[in-house]
Amino acid sequence: MTPQDMATKAGEHLGTSEWVEMSQERINQFAEATGDHQFIHIDEEKAKMTPFGGTIAHGFLTLSMIPYLSANSDLPKVDGVKMGVNYGGNKTRFISPVKSGKRIRGHWKLVDLTEKRPGQWQQTSEITIEIEGEDKPALITEWIMQFFV
Repeated sequence: MTPQDMATKAGEHLGTSEWVEMSQERINQFAEATGDHQFIHIDEEKAKMTPFGGTIAHGFLTLSMIPYLSANSDLPKVDGVKMGVNYGGNKTRFISPVKSGKRIRGHWKLVDLTEKRPGQWQQTSEITIEIEGEDKPALITEWIMQFFV
């Protein structure tokens, strides 16, 4: 699909990812990588005493899953992309915690796709991370990527 064709899909749902488990091992690895060892994420016994009833994933771990979820989705591919980079996010909200062992998946809606200069496109998508079996999503964000064709 050309960038111009993709741009006509503004306001439409673009795709959904596969489910992925937020295992305690993944949560522990994120804690090690970031130095965020708050007990609610890594101490299963202490976390049982909280309103969550167990450990939960870091909000930023859930957010950081977006590239993985995107790569494992049915999102349409833009032809001829040489490189894509994160540009930033707007309106990120952590709605519900992801409990250890739960599965998540992403849903993408195209907000806007604009050519900033020849061959450089800026794509804004609304991404909702759903928690399997839960009424409320884990997070909703407006994510901006730039890609070059």
